[in-house]
Amino acid sequence: MAETHEWWQKGIIYQVYPRSFADSSGDGVGDLPGVLSRLDYLQWLGVDAVWLSPIYPSPMRDFGYDISDYCDVHPLFGTLADFDALLAETHRRGMKLVLDFVPNHTSDEHPWFKESRSSRASLKRNWYIWRDPKPGGGPPNNWLSNFGGPAWTLDPATGQYYYHAFLKEQPDLNWRNPEVRRAMHDVLRFWLDRGVDGFRVDVIWHVAKDEQFRDNPRNPDYKPGQNPHHEFLATYTADQPGIHDIIAEMRTVLDAYPSRMMVGEIYLPLERLVTYYGEGGAGVHMPFNFQLVTMKWDARQVGEAIHHYEKSLPSYGWPNWVLGNHDNPRIASRVGKAQARVAAMLLLTLRGAPTMYYGDEIGMHDVPIPRERVQDPFEKNVPGIGLGRDPERTPMQWDAGPNAGFAPPGQKPWLPIAEDHPVVNVAAQRDDAKSILTLTRRLISLRRSQPALSVGAYESVDAPEDVIAYLRADPASGTRFLVILNLASRPHMFWPTPGGVRAGGRVVLSTYLDREGVPAGVEVPLRADEGLIVLLDKR
Repeated sequence: MAETHEWWQKGIIYQVYPRSFADSSGDGVGDLPGVLSRLDYLQWLGVDAVWLSPIYPSPMRDFGYDISDYCDVHPLFGTLADFDALLAETHRRGMKLVLDFVPNHTSDEHPWFKESRSSRASLKRNWYIWRDPKPGGGPPNNWLSNFGGPAWTLDPATGQYYYHAFLKEQPDLNWRNPEVRRAMHDVLRFWLDRGVDGFRVDVIWHVAKDEQFRDNPRNPDYKPGQNPHHEFLATYTADQPGIHDIIAEMRTVLDAYPSRMMVGEIYLPLERLVTYYGEGGAGVHMPFNFQLVTMKWDARQVGEAIHHYEKSLPSYGWPNWVLGNHDNPRIASRVGKAQARVAAMLLLTLRGAPTMYYGDEIGMHDVPIPRERVQDPFEKNVPGIGLGRDPERTPMQWDAGPNAGFAPPGQKPWLPIAEDHPVVNVAAQRDDAKSILTLTRRLISLRRSQPALSVGAYESVDAPEDVIAYLRADPASGTRFLVILNLASRPHMFWPTPGGVRAGGRVVLSTYLDREGVPAGVEVPLRADEGLIVLLDKR
């Protein structure tokens, strides 16, 4: 039978933060040869695609999200030849490689911006967003930077302000200018021609801004001590008319290459999020679904969110799920070690493409960062209220040795290593039959071997308080799995509602890795913090 699903629908994406994955050069910062040296591990783990956070030349004001050249590799990470070698070896292992594409802004050291700010008459002046001061002086409007302070910076030489949604060193491109769009499409083609399999598109919902530059309304729910950016609603700075036409043009570029994809970073309410699939599927292949990252870890809320998301998807929309990334606290820190296992089972049994964050498979947690070691510009600009992203970006823990095997002994890593790395590391867990790494690998293996769990149908099932349950089914084979997840630290009993699903079958995987093969009857006891996958008897 012909395959009806693309690799990105069936596959598991694994995010690598290159600075923190593996240091081959001995400078305390991870690099591309380091990633290459760990491809065998990723193949062993069973992931299908590797997503690299930015590797481009950059002044590193925002650690690679301030790009000065879209078509090269920062020497810190290696060379284009290193990239080509990594791409070839990834493909040789049957995996895909996804790059971060950052279309909203460049570095202020990018040649485009240098030319743009050189004169009001510059041919590239309109490549960025320049505005006169408001009458009487001052910024053109009340727009705020996501990283604290105003989003407008005055250029004294030309007397105008330029807009930056993030740092002042990250000026926003003007995507309403067709020349900008053509130049950025050429960037996509540069990497597509090299053979990359897709892109994660950074802050894609920010790319279009209000053409009238109106003030954002005040946020009635804002309270002092919160992220200062939230003092105003982003009514006119994101999710604007015209954004879907811009994305449709990007999609046209990708569609000229077979089996390529793009996933968009979008933090929006669900009813707005799903519009980014585009009319008839002309948008991003998947808008990132961050519900499991941002919501309270509560069975009722999570269960309802899954149900609502499934019902809200357009017929051509493929679901996706994320537990963590480089911008949010790690799942183990949010829900605890025991529930991190339950979360892994949830992520890898839901319908749709799962994206994993490096280190979550071994239960890495946020690492406290001493003030003198803080790197993140967000924390430096808005200190003291817990917005810094360094804790979730610390080096991968490979073994119990010096620097957790991330960097050579004697070299100071760019961020601190977790104190528990002698226990929480790949080498220690790889041979431990009960470790979270073993659980994750077995979940991945089961998902990849069973169409019911990768591309099969999803159906929610009534469950007791604190418990989530759902069916995954493959109509072609008649295979059905019942997934039961206890999100509480107390035992529960799962039982069928009248007319509902009856467990009848056997446990194929448990989060404690100690109930495999056990028959599952009509009622299924659940221990505290336990998840089960039950292969149901065929009807």
